[in-house]
Amino acid sequence: MTLVAARRRITDDWVPKFLVLSAIWGTSFALIKLAVNADVPAVWVALWRCGFGALALAVICAVSGEGLPRSRSVWGHAAVVAVLLNAAPFTLLAVAEQHISSVLAGLINATTPIMTMGFAMVLVPGEPLTRRRAAGVLIGLAGVACLLGVWRGLSADTVGGVAACLAATMCYGAGFAYTRRFFSSGGGSAAALSLTQLVAATVELAVVAALTGSASNLPGWAAAVGLIVLGTIGTGYAFLLNMQVIASAGATIASTITYVVPIWSTALGALFFSEPVGWNSVVGGLVIVGGIVVARTQPRRSAAAPAP
Repeated sequence: MTLVAARRRITDDWVPKFLVLSAIWGTSFALIKLAVNADVPAVWVALWRCGFGALALAVICAVSGEGLPRSRSVWGHAAVVAVLLNAAPFTLLAVAEQHISSVLAGLINATTPIMTMGFAMVLVPGEPLTRRRAAGVLIGLAGVACLLGVWRGLSADTVGGVAACLAATMCYGAGFAYTRRFFSSGGGSAAALSLTQLVAATVELAVVAALTGSASNLPGWAAAVGLIVLGTIGTGYAFLLNMQVIASAGATIASTITYVVPIWSTALGALFFSEPVGWNSVVGGLVIVGGIVVARTQPRRSAAAPAP
């Protein structure tokens, strides 16, 4: 096989999956909005999402003959990851979309890589704070300010919704850094580890719902179908698809999906919910992406530097 043919084969392998995954995650914000508009409590939006996602992965693991890990340490780390990557952020995003549009929620979600970088510098050895990374964080924060149109003033509802979104991205950032250091190498396949994580998240959310006395109403067929799709495809299948993209293209390319997801969430929010998209939304989103690029770009090595 020639080099050109090999490169074409790799491209054909991950690019379609990358685009499908970005569409799935971009659609999730509209599906959350659909459930929230049907008065489904935030904790139940997260609970149904994790529960249906766990069922989808359980079927995949059963078909492939993969069992859950038995190590107590793996389950302990899974419980922590479940809080940071599922239970807390899924609930927070549902709370946020009670007050702000799915368009704005999707755009703010683009700050996740910046949050991840911040926590990685604390939790992951070899991730020091540099001037370039600090500049990227500041640029990203300027992008958030532009998204919100701070010069026009902010209502209490908007501030609360944005704070919930940013708290969700902080959870994602801490969760990705924690996963990288403690969970991803815990043994077992990606499907088995993902199932372990979602089982833990489902149990955690069920306990929270019971302790708070929260009860889910019957949301109607449209919202019910939306929750099923959000769980099985937007959570369960998306976990596996993301692992496949990482395996084919590498983690760096896979992480750039954050640049594409807001395009889908913005288009769907404007199309199905008639949510406004102002110039500051577009500019703010581009500034956030610019901050991520600055933070993640490595300085060029000098010609005289020795090769590693």
